Amino acid sequence: MTATPVESSERASEGMETSVPVRILTVCSGNVCRSPLAEALLRRELAGLDVVVDSAGTIATDDATMPDEAQRLAVQCGVAREDASAHRARYLDPAVLEGASLVVAMGREHRRRVVELMPRLLRSTFTAREFARLAEGADDATLRGAASAAGTDPRARVAAVMESVVGRRGVVLPAESPDDDDVVDPFGRSWETYELSAEQLVPAIGQVARVVRAGLTP
Repeated sequence: MTATPVESSERASEGMETSVPVRILTVCSGNVCRSPLAEALLRRELAGLDVVVDSAGTIATDDATMPDEAQRLAVQCGVAREDASAHRARYLDPAVLEGASLVVAMGREHRRRVVELMPRLLRSTFTAREFARLAEGADDATLRGAASAAGTDPRARVAAVMESVVGRRGVVLPAESPDDDDVVDPFGRSWETYELSAEQLVPAIGQVARVVRAGLTP
């Protein structure tokens, strides 16, 4: 699962400007369990749109592979086995963050690290579960309206829907426990923990994909 564009034979909207594609980065610790699964799911959900999805880890060892359990979980979630086995970890640094339109962190510690490395990403960096909680009440019509007001550039449109989500921080109740904004780390733990991690991650990534799709679709 190397960082390749989500290719499209058709634009999401006829006449939309050709520009730098939207770039989404998913981040966890080792970049071998949670963030590569999130990357693969987003790439699948956003196929056909002008989006690049990739991933990195705050303590990743470059070129590390996904453990067998993580590969098994990815396949169970619909990722091609060859994609899971091809993934190689990448360490998170400022160069990796450059150009990101949206950063989806697996936990609060990863979100903090992203903002430490690049403070200007504060308003476009969320944990996956926080994003889902905020976005749940944002209907597609409202999101499309915000995107439309931003014009035709894909990055501007996605920035607009991100602002709509950020704006809900003062409306949506916080999580009952801060831990509820994190996706549990399954690395080195039981298969049941891997499954719990997916149960937390998959619906959250679905909300991310819905919001981005609304921003890029008329």
